[in-house]
Amino acid sequence: MFTGIIEELGEVIAWAPVQDAARLTVRAPLAVSDARHGDSIAVGGVCLTIVDLGPDWFTADVMAETIAMSTLGSLAAGAKVNIERAAQVGDRLGGHIVQGHVDGTSEVLSVTHGSAWRVVRFTLDQDVAPLVARKGSIAVDGVSLTVSAVGADWFEVSLIPETLTATTLGSLEVGDRSNIETDILARHVARLAEFERAAIA
Repeated sequence: MFTGIIEELGEVIAWAPVQDAARLTVRAPLAVSDARHGDSIAVGGVCLTIVDLGPDWFTADVMAETIAMSTLGSLAAGAKVNIERAAQVGDRLGGHIVQGHVDGTSEVLSVTHGSAWRVVRFTLDQDVAPLVARKGSIAVDGVSLTVSAVGADWFEVSLIPETLTATTLGSLEVGDRSNIETDILARHVARLAEFERAAIA
């Protein structure tokens, strides 16, 4: 489990395809400072498992499903990625509960610049639209954010200066794609509602 509070910006060292999967190596000194083989780590909001590590880097396997559902397949050496270690029992929950199980990707429709902040509008697929609510939580590339506005096929988030400088979201431009994870509570409520409707029918 994660909280959506990014700990560092990692740098992709290598993306090596292995049949229908891949191996991703990232330089992230803070993340590996206390990491062990088998630990979970969020890369761009996607939960991966460390299979190898060195003094300032780690390697993780990326399965075909993950490549299809996220932006990880488009990474190349030198790319910056948001990194978060798994939460520990007793930690403050500064963001919201993030699993690292992305629902898919969304495209940036617009970026509105303020004096020191930005509002970013993303596309919203119909299958996850019911799970996104104004003032609700959403993870974008692993960053815990509050939905500031939402429509039938779009949603917006407002980014403060800290988020713009400490995460990859500060470099987003129109046409870019980001990993999206809806709130886990909304997912479970929607699933329970399905069973209730089926029982009534």
